[in-house]
Amino acid sequence: MSDVTYFDTAKRSFKDVPVINNEIALTEFIEASESVVALFDLLGSTAFAPVQKDMTGNIKKLRDCQNADPLNPTTLQALVKNELASGKHNATEGLLWLNRGLTFTCQAIRNNHDNPTEELSASFTTAYGKTLKKHHNMFVKGVFSLAMKACPYRADFYKKLGSNQVKVSEQLEEWLTSLELCCGILGVWIEEVKW
Repeated sequence: MSDVTYFDTAKRSFKDVPVINNEIALTEFIEASESVVALFDLLGSTAFAPVQKDMTGNIKKLRDCQNADPLNPTTLQALVKNELASGKHNATEGLLWLNRGLTFTCQAIRNNHDNPTEELSASFTTAYGKTLKKHHNMFVKGVFSLAMKACPYRADFYKKLGSNQVKVSEQLEEWLTSLELCCGILGVWIEEVKW
């Protein structure tokens, strides 16, 4: 039986995103965020397609801005500062919404990881209520409600993360801790940015 987990095959884990003096490495953050989009594939439902599409679109805004910036910023914060100085805010808005989506995902999986008897649908529903719901209109709330109901059983999801559940749990804890750090920094910083 293979010990390879989702975290072993992900393009980049959040545990590998450098954070120095509350500045988050840009390229590594983008790559780790792309891996979160792939994580939704493990939930196995097309109901999460709008979530993936939204996250992918926001990641693209960051990457496009990064590729177009002649100053070659190395951190998310530098990218946003450069963009805002040019009078634009496309990537800034993308980062705001991407962070909200990452925070939702992080809170859902953290709650589920910390409560071994709770099903994913309950964890995701609670996280949605605490994070994204206040930013959504009635139509989007309906889409998310459908997605929450389409969550697989907890046991099925964790099996998809890997067969060695001890290793999965250790890697998931590292991933969550690092994602929480990034989301926490961005949650405070991006809300304070004047744009």
